[in-house]
Amino acid sequence: MTDKHGIFAGLRVIDAATYIAAPAAATILSDFGADVIKVEPPGEGDPYRALASQPGLPKSDHNYFWMLEARNKRSVAIDLKHPEGRKTLHRMIPETDIFITNMPLKVRHRLGIGYADLSPLNPKLIYASFTGYGERGAEMHKPGFDSTAWWARSGLMDQVRAEHGAAPARSLPGMGDHMAAVSLFAAIATALYRRERTGKGGEVGSSLLANGAWSNSCFVQAALSGAKFVERPPRGKAGNALSNHYLCGDDRWILLSVSIAQEQKSWPQFAACLGRPELAKDPRFATRPDRHTHAEMLIVELDKAFLAKGADAWQKILEANGFAVSIVARPTDTPDDAQMLATGVLVPMPGAGGRDMTVSSPFWLTDVAKVPARRAPDLGQHTDEVLRANGLSASEIAALRKAGAIG
Repeated sequence: MTDKHGIFAGLRVIDAATYIAAPAAATILSDFGADVIKVEPPGEGDPYRALASQPGLPKSDHNYFWMLEARNKRSVAIDLKHPEGRKTLHRMIPETDIFITNMPLKVRHRLGIGYADLSPLNPKLIYASFTGYGERGAEMHKPGFDSTAWWARSGLMDQVRAEHGAAPARSLPGMGDHMAAVSLFAAIATALYRRERTGKGGEVGSSLLANGAWSNSCFVQAALSGAKFVERPPRGKAGNALSNHYLCGDDRWILLSVSIAQEQKSWPQFAACLGRPELAKDPRFATRPDRHTHAEMLIVELDKAFLAKGADAWQKILEANGFAVSIVARPTDTPDDAQMLATGVLVPMPGAGGRDMTVSSPFWLTDVAKVPARRAPDLGQHTDEVLRANGLSASEIAALRKAGAIG
């Protein structure tokens, strides 16, 4: 039986975070029914609201970044630099289950929102802390973004370059943040389980540094094990022609990922699919060791073959014969991705513009419904509503607004 209100219905979450992993963890909680209150400074609000206007990003009349991270949330404008603003937040903590922040550690202390400040107000509070580089060591106060602490520091930026000597690849907004958000959500869910058993809250956390190392852990473990690394060759000199990408006749790329076991038994079938059955009889490519020894020559032949058809046609042919392939998708392909739509990767969200859809959190539970995605809030849209629910009278709210403590 499904719960239309979500498995986390009744949980109150305060999201006092920005840019991007920590707020995204709160978004996941909101997808499953938690009441997430976004605390923002009056005036301009969360700086993340302005990210989509930065140069070099897709242009839109809709604030697509904010729609994604702030869906389902209620916005409360509180100036935490104002003493009355801090008191107002503190009044909310006894009725709060989860507090999420990625503010710098020194700033938390200055604003009175560290774990030591909030936990005495509510022993059952789960305090979720996210940082760039962790909370110990020489770099604990160092600012970090996923492009620096996750992408560059982990070795991913170096390892995915097109070939040795090529410039390192730049990351995209949120690449590491959204993966790290799932880690922070997992920490929160684990703490909720512990609280269910013990009745006690506690502090949990994660960092971009830890998630970067985890994302690149196959190669990090290789380094830890003393492995000798080889230089990445250019595409035309890849060591395995059947795990490579090829330009098709419609100027789209297709990626092959033919397993070792499949390659050993299906090479003649693969060559036939490409309309080049003679390649299977070519002594240069007869066995797997032959194909690896002469991989550069085989890539030349496959380059010619793939130009004969478009990527979509090749995908249909190869998948019909059991081969694992994928067209190298562009972001503009995803709104029409039938599989993403069928599996709930993309879900409706009224007011999002265009297709009025958003990207859902990346997991599901049997017989547990996610809440329908709601439009991200305007700055301070729910300030009065939330403060009234916390026992503040209309006159108290008006006095806080007059003092500049709330927006």
